Formats: sequence, structure tokens, C-alpha cells
Amino acid sequence: MKNAMIALVEEAGLKKDMPDFAIGDQVEVHQRILEGEKERIQVFAGVVISRRGEGMREMFTVRRIVQGEGVERTFPLHSPKIAKVDVKRTGVVRRAKLYYLRERVGKATRLRERRAKLASGQESSSEEAGEN
Repeated sequence: MKNAMIALVEEAGLKKDMPDFAIGDQVEVHQRILEGEKERIQVFAGVVISRRGEGMREMFTVRRIVQGEGVERTFPLHSPKIAKVDVKRTGVVRRAKLYYLRERVGKATRLRERRAKLASGQESSSEEAGEN
């Protein structure tokens, strides 16, 4: 159990507008970069391979392939340097950590996409388009 004072201090710094993303999701992390007097946004896109911690200490790791080399970056979820996190695709995974993707190359790194559950009475967009 966490100390009540620490929980109170951490609660003030938590971001409320973070999207709900999970392990295996394809995300774009928009990070603020300071270069002298100017501030710009740099985008790092990849697959979320791990999340750890809780509260203010929560971190997530994103992996992508750049020129045939794997690059991983770990971001603090509630950092003021993180402008936003966009979820592009959701992946179907059965593990909490996807470290096994480090040994995979090319198409073997792809994950199946998770389909959103529809409420009863609604049809999927592929059925409406006449695809079978």
C-alpha cells in the first residue's frame, strides 16, 4: 500500500487526457524537443512492447525498425515532454511483455489487429459495403 501523502502529490501531476493503449498497439508518440529557444514536436512511431510502474512512475517502451536496425525508446507516460500519444492500430497479444519481437525480422514482427466489439444490432462496415 502506498503512502497517502505520496499518492496525493502524485495525483496532482497525472495527465488526464492520455489515451487508453495496451501492449501490442501501434502508436505514435509526439515528444516536445527544445532546441535553443525553439520548441518542436518529434514523432516516434512503433509497437508498444512493455508497460511498467504505476501512477507518476508509469513507463512504456516503444520499438520500431529504422534502416534494418531495431530501436527502442522508453517514455514516462505522464511526462510534460510527451505532447500526445496516438493509437494507430491495436494488436492481439497474449503476453505482458513482447521482448520476443527483438529476435524477429521483417514480416514476422507483425501482430494481428484487434477488432472492436460492436454493440448488438449494429453491423460491421465490411458487411455494409457488401463484402463477403
